[in-house]
Amino acid sequence: MPPPQPLSRGLVLEAAIRVADRGGVEAITMRRVAQELGVEAMSLYHHVPNKDAILDGVVDMVFAAIKLPGAECDDWRDAIRTRAFSARMVLSQHSWALGLMDSRRNPGPATLRHHDAVLGVLREAGFTLPMAAHAVSLIDSYVSGFVLQEANLPVTTPDDVEEVAGGILRHLPAEELPYLTEMIRDHALRPGYDYTSEFSYGLDLILDALEARRRGPPLGFVRAGGCAT
Repeated sequence: MPPPQPLSRGLVLEAAIRVADRGGVEAITMRRVAQELGVEAMSLYHHVPNKDAILDGVVDMVFAAIKLPGAECDDWRDAIRTRAFSARMVLSQHSWALGLMDSRRNPGPATLRHHDAVLGVLREAGFTLPMAAHAVSLIDSYVSGFVLQEANLPVTTPDDVEEVAGGILRHLPAEELPYLTEMIRDHALRPGYDYTSEFSYGLDLILDALEARRRGPPLGFVRAGGCAT
């Protein structure tokens, strides 16, 4: 049997992520992380000073797992799309990180590189600084919101969709709720329907709208009432 691997900061953070994957961010404590590693809690303090340091570290590891938008993409939309799909995949595996990623005050090197790379793609594509800030906020809100919604859906497979949507449809007063009935019957229950495809559709709408803004000023503005002038 090989000797146990020496404890390190990286191993502590990996263990903390496993703990959070099972029980959420609230489950991350020095004691539980130590139990995950099969060591005494006091031994962790040689590698991380406190729980806050663990939280900062796991956020940085999550950011490190997201693919950076690379210079190999000629179109900024392709670069940001690649990054968005990677973020969705990583955050779907660690959805507990959603509320944690924007709350830390001491971002790590991977986090800083990530944000710089995203901003770099937008600025090099000709976005003004305010527009780049708008774009980052919009795209990240969309990705996070979709992951959160997806994590809470009661369906994960086509069979689940048929069971849940079909059950709703059977008890739905079609005459009172005609549009919802139509959506379930003629869209959600059609063969091949996959809710996850909505991510790509919505992302492309956002990127196309940002491209239109990048190319020139908007034709009008939208007032609070919703009418363009």
